[in-house]
Parts: sequence; structure tokens; C-alpha cells
Amino acid sequence: MLKFTRIAIGAAALSLAAAAIAQKPIIYPAKGQSPEQQNRDEGECYVWARQTTGIDPAALAAAPPPQQQPSGGTVAGTAVKGAVVGTAIGAVAGNAGKGAAIGGITGVVAGRHKAKEQAAAANQQSQAGQQQALNTYYRAQRSCLEGRGYTVN
Repeated sequence: MLKFTRIAIGAAALSLAAAAIAQKPIIYPAKGQSPEQQNRDEGECYVWARQTTGIDPAALAAAPPPQQQPSGGTVAGTAVKGAVVGTAIGAVAGNAGKGAAIGGITGVVAGRHKAKEQAAAANQQSQAGQQQALNTYYRAQRSCLEGRGYTVN
């Protein structure tokens, strides 16, 4: 049941992340603005949107989201738990030492898997935050450009 819940949560996070992907808007000069005027307006709206939101899309694009690495604490903690459980099972079966070794190895494998899952979730959350920031910036840019007579999609 726990594994199914993790899969469901992961699938939901991926679908939300895919839906939230910020796309650069398409700008059309609806009032016959010249290319020079459009460049000037886009530049001024870039500055305004950046100042208004505190978000610089160029800086976001240049700096990839931080990658989380699996934590060694999770692996070690799970290995110890596995060793304890293995010792108990081994004691019942007549060989506590062998049970502890098998439990420890099983715990290390489970700990690595859990640490990788946690790192992947942190990376997805970081990317979603970056996409949300871009969406906020593009909303501000759209408002500025529409106010200057452009159609923005």
C-alpha cells in the first residue's frame, strides 16, 4: 500500500509539473507597431516585469535548479534498522549473526532506494518552483505588453 501511495504521489507531481511548464509568450503587434517599437516595448516591459515580480527569467535560465544528492544518513539509519530486524529473525532461526548481516545488507539497499526517492522529490519541487516563478514573470510581462497594444498568447 505504501509503495502504491508513493507512485500515486509521484504521478500527481509529474502531471502538475508538466501542466506548470512556463512557455515564453508569443507577442503580436496588434496596433501595427514597427519592429523597432516592439523591441523597445519588449525591453521596457522586461525591465518593468522584472522589477515588479523580482524575477529575472534570464537568471533563472542561466542557473539550473540545484540537484539534491541522496543523503547518507537515510542509508545508514535503514541499514541499522535492517540489522536489528535481521538479528531478531536470525535469533529465532538459530543464527543471529547471519540474520544481522542479511538484515544490514537489505537495509542498505532499502536506504539507498529511499534516499534516491527523496532526492528526486526535492529536485521536482525545485523545478516546479522555478516554473512557477517564470509563470509569475510572464503574467506581469503580458500585462505590460497588452497595456501597450500587443496581443500576447
